[in-house]
Amino acid sequence: MSISVTSPCPKSIVDELGIKNWPIWTCDASSFDWTYDDKETCLLLEGEVTVTPEGGDPVMFGAGDLVVFPAGMDCRWDVHKAVRKHYRFGD
Repeated sequence: MSISVTSPCPKSIVDELGIKNWPIWTCDASSFDWTYDDKETCLLLEGEVTVTPEGGDPVMFGAGDLVVFPAGMDCRWDVHKAVRKHYRFGD
C-alpha cells in the first residue's frame, strides 16, 4: 500500500481529470492521524506536507503535486505549510 506522487502534475492531467471542478479542502499547519476509507486523488495548490503511512516511509509533497492515497491506508499527516488542495474520493 503506497502513496503515488506525480511531481509536478502536467496540465494535461489536470484537464483530463477535470481537477479544477473538484472541491477544495484547506488545512493550517498541524499534525493528525487519518484513515482513508476510500481512494483519494488530490492536487496541492499550496502547502507542504509529509504523510507517513503506518509501517511505511514518509512521503513529502507540495504545491503542484498530484497525490493518490490508497483506500484502507492509515497514516500520519504533518502539514508544514498551510494546505489548499483540490480533492476527489473514489476512482
